[in-house]
Amino acid sequence: MNRLQKIVILANLVLILVLFSNSVVEKEQLLEDGQLILLELAPVDPRSLIQGDYMRLRYGISGDIDYDKTSKTGFCVVTLHSDNTIDQFRVQRKKLPLNPEEFLINYTKKSWNNINIGAESYFFQEGEGEKYENAKYGGVKVDGNGNSLLIGLYDEDKNLIE
Repeated sequence: MNRLQKIVILANLVLILVLFSNSVVEKEQLLEDGQLILLELAPVDPRSLIQGDYMRLRYGISGDIDYDKTSKTGFCVVTLHSDNTIDQFRVQRKKLPLNPEEFLINYTKKSWNNINIGAESYFFQEGEGEKYENAKYGGVKVDGNGNSLLIGLYDEDKNLIE
């Protein structure tokens, strides 16, 4: 291997490391500064032999979106009650217009009549499925750009299930 090949390989490794580190920093920033939104769940509880125990999540808000009239990607614009649950929402293609006290959540339209607005699976340790059976809300943190990160499941009293 000549010197130029080694330099190219090293440069690629450094680039990958920088991109990965940037992604981690963005997620940590979202966890720390993001707005908590509690999305009502319509869960399905499958078990995967390869992946372990998990809950496939479907958010109630995604069932209220008219699949045929939405673009492939866009934003759910939500206003919140004081307990961080959704009061009202609308769907729009671009970030603006956005009023004060409204928050964005990115969505993508799937080919099987489903709208994806966040993490669609919640994995948990084997044998702890009972703990999550009564989950009523998925807690996501969102930033000003509509990026979301699932942080946990919440019970009907809006307490994080740990």
